[in-house]
Amino acid sequence: MADYASVLDKQRTFFNSGATLDVEFRIRALRDLKAAIEQNEEKILSALHSDLGKCAAEAYATEIGLVYSEIGDALKHIRRWSRPRRALTPAMHFLSWSRIVPEPHGIALIMSPWNYPFQLTLVPLVSALAAGNCAVVKPSAYSPATSAVIAGILRQCFSECCVAVFEGGRKANEALLRQRFDIIFFTGSPAVGRYVMECASKNLTPVTLELGGKSPCIVCADANIPLAAKRIAWGKTVNAGQTCVAPDYVLAHKSVAEPLAREIGACIEGFFGKAPCACAEYPRIVNEKHFERVSALIFSGRVVSGGRADRETLRIEPTVLMDVAPDSPVMQEEIFGPVLPVLTYENLDEAISFIRSRPKPLALYLFTANKETERRIMGSVAFGGGCVNDTLVHTATSHIPFGGVGESGMGGYHGKWGFDTFTHYKSVLRKSTRLDMAMRYPPYGEKLKLFRRVMK
Repeated sequence: MADYASVLDKQRTFFNSGATLDVEFRIRALRDLKAAIEQNEEKILSALHSDLGKCAAEAYATEIGLVYSEIGDALKHIRRWSRPRRALTPAMHFLSWSRIVPEPHGIALIMSPWNYPFQLTLVPLVSALAAGNCAVVKPSAYSPATSAVIAGILRQCFSECCVAVFEGGRKANEALLRQRFDIIFFTGSPAVGRYVMECASKNLTPVTLELGGKSPCIVCADANIPLAAKRIAWGKTVNAGQTCVAPDYVLAHKSVAEPLAREIGACIEGFFGKAPCACAEYPRIVNEKHFERVSALIFSGRVVSGGRADRETLRIEPTVLMDVAPDSPVMQEEIFGPVLPVLTYENLDEAISFIRSRPKPLALYLFTANKETERRIMGSVAFGGGCVNDTLVHTATSHIPFGGVGESGMGGYHGKWGFDTFTHYKSVLRKSTRLDMAMRYPPYGEKLKLFRRVMK
């Protein structure tokens, strides 16, 4: 069995040496990581195909390319992000200077899921390294081929005292969560996120939780229906719907719901042909357990398109449902697969009320041509992040944070926000010894009036 405590002791000793505080050390680490990924691109693509049936183009666009983008952004800005900066000091602290010093938390635990096993492991690691942390990485056992490649890459790049990687399943997760870390970054289901937070609370370890939820897609009567259908179909079929920010269900105005549903089906056929389960570019469900779960959800409504499944290949056709009741099985859990229920609403108040009656989603998508509708939805519905007139693409940028709210998670990352997540901002006030104000010391006597005048 792995000696987790011994590895953490090595990492703490290395971190306490101050080596990772050197920005040049961090830059070298990120460059080494990028070079190792470049050397192993074909292995990564092969592993992603083995685990999830991803074709090379989709795997590169949604996994490897996004990691390169994050590394590039960090290398471009890391010196500025890491620099202490001056802060204002109140006049009452005359002859004082304030500054804010970014410092790494220390030892980070990064626990990643199986659906985007490369990207969702490496992107947070990039942020952790840029901020100067050591890291223990635990990829998912449900994507064993990709986890093995990740382990090889990280062992090629780093000594265990800087970045360690452990493979394995639930027992390994539980053993790691019994150790003391300085920060935990977890991506996965809300149920496991609660357990991670419970374990972290025993050591008062800060956590970032990237979870999931039922992300709604509102389609208004004034939307560009052909374009909306195409972008919704794409967002729902990337990785066969096994995406935490996939459109989970559609709330369409009753006047456009039927044509929208039919158009989504037509777009899916345009992407993958009349038999998606036989299409080489269409990914598969990760395992039999999830295949059975998602397949059962097809019976929650009237099938407009799709509906077939191939147990041998673990593929489920992208399926559009209508006549779905709000209390049906498909509306009770995050679908995490290629089944898309289309519900209807009569007015915007009804749509807003429906979404607000449920846990805050990780993402929200709105298709409308009306700026006032956009302002109203964005101002009245809480969600982690989202798009207007598109799906998914808000996650593929380093210039805005990605994260959840409420049951869909806490904290955010990507770009500078990832650096901030793995950084403690230490406040320092330096006081001059040339002047010492007597008013702050006892006895206070009649100083109350003076305090009121100065401090107001």
